Amino acid sequence: MPETPPGAPRPDPAPAGTAAGLWRASLVLLAGGTLAQLLPLLLGPWLTRLYTPQEFGHYHLFAAVAATLAVAACGRYEFALPMAADEGQAHALRRLCLRLLAAATLLSALGGLGWMAAGGPPWAAALPVAVAALGTVSLATLWANRAQRFRALAGARVLQHGGGALAQAAAGWAGAGVGGLVAGPLVAAAATVAALRLPWGQGPAGQPGLRDVARRHRDFPLWNTPHAFAGALQDAVAVALVAAWAGPAAAGFWGLALRYLKAPATLVGSAVSQALYPRLGGAGPTVASRQAVRRVMGLLALLALPLVALLWVAAPWAFAVAFGEDWRGAGELARALALYIGLHFVASPLGVVTMAWQAQRWALSVALVGQAVFVAALAGGLWAGGLAGAGWAVSVAMAAYFGAYFWRLATWPVPAPGAVEQSRP
Repeated sequence: MPETPPGAPRPDPAPAGTAAGLWRASLVLLAGGTLAQLLPLLLGPWLTRLYTPQEFGHYHLFAAVAATLAVAACGRYEFALPMAADEGQAHALRRLCLRLLAAATLLSALGGLGWMAAGGPPWAAALPVAVAALGTVSLATLWANRAQRFRALAGARVLQHGGGALAQAAAGWAGAGVGGLVAGPLVAAAATVAALRLPWGQGPAGQPGLRDVARRHRDFPLWNTPHAFAGALQDAVAVALVAAWAGPAAAGFWGLALRYLKAPATLVGSAVSQALYPRLGGAGPTVASRQAVRRVMGLLALLALPLVALLWVAAPWAFAVAFGEDWRGAGELARALALYIGLHFVASPLGVVTMAWQAQRWALSVALVGQAVFVAALAGGLWAGGLAGAGWAVSVAMAAYFGAYFWRLATWPVPAPGAVEQSRP
């Protein structure tokens, strides 16, 4: 556990490195995440009556582009913070992330201007603001995660997600249109960074050089950045494909359905992964850590089964009742995507496992295969059966992919007792 310098926020009790600490941290984050997800979900029926499917479609395309750029804005060096050996190295990593984020913001500003020059919407000008806000939230979150300030992280999630939805509702009530959908989450992200108290100064003396920490943690930009970027790009390509093939309203259905269907995975997966990552961070693959991963997968699978069954039975009716008859198409899509959503629920927190086990190269190659399968299934389904056909195609194709992925993690090779080197796949 990292040392806490004088005057710094104290970590929460029961360190997450113990079994009791892991579950206590998970429960704290789960409680905060529940409220964070509950507010947007409860406000959703109001939002769908303040904004049209077409407006949501335009917003989801912007949000997907911004997220694709923001996910790599710090070079993923922020995810090395929980593994930093001491406070000096942690502060050097923070400074490195801030410099990379400034460069990414500048590049996204040029991209936003190019998007507008090519006939893009006026809200494309907000692209650099969105990239800066989302990138800083990620850095602030991992900084608090390193200090094991789980209560602060729980509160920050409520502020970011719940506050963003409230701001969107207020803007929609004022008739702001797509601009209101864009601005709401950005205001909430700025408030979240302030609440997490990310330090901006130089930090303590005696820090290693930025080149030294960049080289020490080079696996993150080399392997995790392409992995994360490709995952975010998949979402952007999916929204663009749906909008190009079936129009902005269909893109609105796609965005709304995935927002609600992935909410359980975001809620549970984020809490479990944030608590699990520090526990696995320094151990490498061991028999005990592999057993922990197996237990997590089994528990999440049991939770996912009723979710899938409920979507198959009632999704179209539920979406029409909750969001209005204009949104029944999103419910038909939700039924088709049910199996994929259940599998994604199980997989969501497992991304930190390969980071902790120093297998990011393998994770990247596997993720690229999965993303190619997803996009190919989506495109083929759109061509063969429209939006619902795309959902069924994605579910079937991704079932095979996730099955192989889960099996590989469950049977991951571990060193023999007394071995020094960590095993590789």
